[in-house]
Amino acid sequence: MKGQQLFHCFLPGVTAAVLTTQPAWANVIQVSQLQLTSSPSVLISTNSGNSFTDNSLQPKSNIKSNLGLLPVNYLSQGSIQPIGNHGLPVVVADNYLSIDGEKISKQDHSRFVGFSDLSNNNFLAVSNPQSSNLSNSDQQGDVEVAKLLKSGNCPQSQPKSQAALLLASNTCLPQNTDTWIAQTTVPTTSETSPPPAENVKPTPPTVENVQPTPSQPVDFPNVSNDLNPSPNPLLYPTQAEEVKVQGTQPISLSQALELAKRNNNDLQVSVLQLQRSKSVLREAQAALMPSVELSGDITNSRSVGSTLQFDQARKTNPLVGDPPSNTAFSGTAQIRYDLYTSGRRNAAIKEAEERIRVQELDVERQSEEIRLNVAKAYYDLQQADENVRISQSAVNNAQASLKDAVALERAGVGTRFDVLRSQVNLANSQQDLTSAFSQQQIARRKLAPLLNLPQSVSISAGDPVKLAGLWQQPLEQSIILAYQNRSELQQNLAQRNISEAQRKQALASLGPQVSLVGRYNLLDQFDDGTSVSDGYSVGVQATLNLYDGGAAKARAAQSKTNIAIAETQFSEQRNQIRFQVEQAYSTQASNLENVQTSNVALEQAKESLRLARLRFQAGVGTQTDVINALNDLTRSEGNRVKAILDYNRALTELQRYVTSRGLNQLDNSGVKSQESGVK
Repeated sequence: MKGQQLFHCFLPGVTAAVLTTQPAWANVIQVSQLQLTSSPSVLISTNSGNSFTDNSLQPKSNIKSNLGLLPVNYLSQGSIQPIGNHGLPVVVADNYLSIDGEKISKQDHSRFVGFSDLSNNNFLAVSNPQSSNLSNSDQQGDVEVAKLLKSGNCPQSQPKSQAALLLASNTCLPQNTDTWIAQTTVPTTSETSPPPAENVKPTPPTVENVQPTPSQPVDFPNVSNDLNPSPNPLLYPTQAEEVKVQGTQPISLSQALELAKRNNNDLQVSVLQLQRSKSVLREAQAALMPSVELSGDITNSRSVGSTLQFDQARKTNPLVGDPPSNTAFSGTAQIRYDLYTSGRRNAAIKEAEERIRVQELDVERQSEEIRLNVAKAYYDLQQADENVRISQSAVNNAQASLKDAVALERAGVGTRFDVLRSQVNLANSQQDLTSAFSQQQIARRKLAPLLNLPQSVSISAGDPVKLAGLWQQPLEQSIILAYQNRSELQQNLAQRNISEAQRKQALASLGPQVSLVGRYNLLDQFDDGTSVSDGYSVGVQATLNLYDGGAAKARAAQSKTNIAIAETQFSEQRNQIRFQVEQAYSTQASNLENVQTSNVALEQAKESLRLARLRFQAGVGTQTDVINALNDLTRSEGNRVKAILDYNRALTELQRYVTSRGLNQLDNSGVKSQESGVK
C-alpha cells in the first residue's frame, strides 16, 4: 500500500507498530515521541495523541492505561532494552511472590499496595482509592481492572468446574476474591511521572484475618444528619423548592444499612406494632388482679303521692304549703375477684404472649427483608453507575473508530461506507449512554424511599464494585442453619399456639365462672336527725352458661381448623426455605465462576479490539471488525460487572435466608468464614 510502512521491533514481549501514510493526514513519528503503554502481553509504542490499548481516544494530557489479568511470566522477563530515550521500567513483585527483580515505577507504585494471604493463595490486588462521581462525564478517571497474580492451585483445573475449558490459561484465578474490584478511578494527571528512584523498597505484605460480621451491627460509620428525615411524619412539601434535589451525597453500603435501620418506615411500623402487642398483654394480665369499684350519688326526691295529697288539701285550705322533699346520699364500694374461670383467663394471657412473640419475630423478619432490599437496591445503583461508565467508554471507543475511519477516507485508502458505519455505531453508543444516565437516576430514587431520605437530598454509591465475600459453608449446613434461625418457621409455631389458646377460651365459656364479691354500702337521709347508716355483703358468685346455641363449640372448631392451617403453613414454609437456600447457593456458586470466566473474556476482548484496530489501520482489516470488537468489549465489561453484582446479590440473599442470627451462631461456634458483605 502506498506510503505505508509497518515496523516490528522484536524485543521480549514488545511489539512496536508504527503506521505512517500520506503526509496529508499523518506525520513521521519521531523516536522521542514514543510512549510506552502497559498491556497484559505486549507494549505498543504509539504517538502520544493516540493510545489504543484502553480502547479509547483521549487528549495528550489524559492517557489511560487498563491493566487486566497479568500472566505470571509477565513480571519475570528480566531486563528489556529501552526504545529511544525512554527507558522501560521493570515491574517486578517482591519476594512474597517469588519473582526476581525489585523495581516498581512510581506511576504504578500506588496501585500495588495491598497483599493478602487467604487459604494459601497469594494474589496481588489493586488499591481501592475513593471513586469519583460517575455521573460527572466531564471528569474521566484512570480506569483499572483488578490485577491478579496466580499462586497456588487453580480451581478451574478441576474436572467438575464448568469453566475449565474457558479458563485454560496461564492466568489462573485464585479462589479467594475478597479484594477483587471491578474498577477503581484515580485522578488523571497530565504530567509525566518522574523516573523511579534507584532503591525502591516494596511495601511489606499485610495479612488480614477475615472474620464473619456479627448478626447485629454495632459500629456503623457516622451518617450525616443531612440524610435524616424530618421528625414530623405528617409533614409534606408544599413548594417546588422543597422537593428540588439540592445535592448528591455518596454513601457506602454500611451507611445505607444504618440509615435504613434508623429511618425505614416499614421497620418503624413493626416496632410500633410490637409495642401495641405488649399493651395487649398487660391488658390480659390485669385479669389476675381483683377489680375495685366505687360509686356514690346524691338525690333529692318527692313522691307523687305526697304531691297529690297536698294538692287536694290546698283546695280546701289555700294556706297549705308545698309538699316536702327528701335529700339522701348513698355510696357503694365493691371488690370482685375471679376465683375460677375454667381456664379462660390463662388462655387469654397465653394468647397475648404468643402475639408478642409473633410480633418480635416479625420485627426480625422485617429487619432481614429491609437489609436484603437495601443491599440489592445498592447493588442495582452500582450496576447503573457501571453501565454509565461502560457506555461512556463505548462512546469514547466509537469516537476513536470514527476518527480512524475519517482519517483513512481523507487519505484515500478508506471508504465512505466505513465512515457511515462508524457514525451509526457512535449514535447507537450515545443512545445507550443516555439510557444509562436515566437508569442511574431511577436507581438512586429507588434506594431513597428505603432509607426515608429528605426530599431535597439524593445519594450515589460510594463503594467500588467488588466481590462482597465468600460463602464457606456447605449446602447442607446452610439449610440446617436456615431451619434453626428463620423467624418465619417460629411465627407459624407461635400462630399455632395462638389458635390453641383461642380454642381454650371458647370452651372455657361453657364452664363455670366463680367470683368472690364484697360490697360496702352507705346511706344518709338529710334532715332526719340520724347519722349515716352503713351495711356490707360478702359472697361467692358462680355462673354457668347452660346453652348458647352452639356458639362456643363453633368458635372452638374454628380455632382447631386454624391450628391445622398453621401446621400446614409450617410445612410449606419449611420447603420454601430449603428452596430459597438452594437457589441462592447455586446462584452464588455459578456467578462466582462467571466472574472468573468474565475476567479472561474481558482481557481477550481488549486484545481483540487492539488487533482489529491495528489491522484496520494497516489496511488488512475492515471497519466491521473494529465495530464487532468494540461491541464485544462493551459486552464483556458489562458481563463482568453483572457477574460480580449478581454474585453479591446471591450472597446477600443467602445471608438473608440463613439470617444474621445464623451467621452469629457460626461466629460463636468458632467456624471460620470469609465474608465481608452485608451482615
